[in-house]
Amino acid sequence: MGWVVRWFNLGLRFVLELCAFAALAYGGWHVPGPIWVRILAAVALPVAGAVVWARWVAPKASHPISDPLRLVPEWVVFGGAAVALLVTGHFVLAGALALLAAGNRWALHALRTDTGGRNR
Repeated sequence: MGWVVRWFNLGLRFVLELCAFAALAYGGWHVPGPIWVRILAAVALPVAGAVVWARWVAPKASHPISDPLRLVPEWVVFGGAAVALLVTGHFVLAGALALLAAGNRWALHALRTDTGGRNR
């Protein structure tokens, strides 16, 4: 039964990552300014988040870092996404994303599973 909980949390983690990138794009689109600035921000913010994720957090990261230091880039991405939702007036979504991301990270820690699905 433990493997079901582990894979559920890993699946939730992936969905939360996608939500974070979408929130960053949404926040970028709502930056005040001309349309070209909004388009640039809507592309640049999720790309920057994806670069941070791919470099330090992803299961096949180019320069993986271990816990607890790994929390820094994770919260840069999830925190940035929550802030993007907050400044666009989506307070409930911001809170839900932050709470789900934190709860999911705690669950993976309690299951002794890293974000790549490996046992620690």
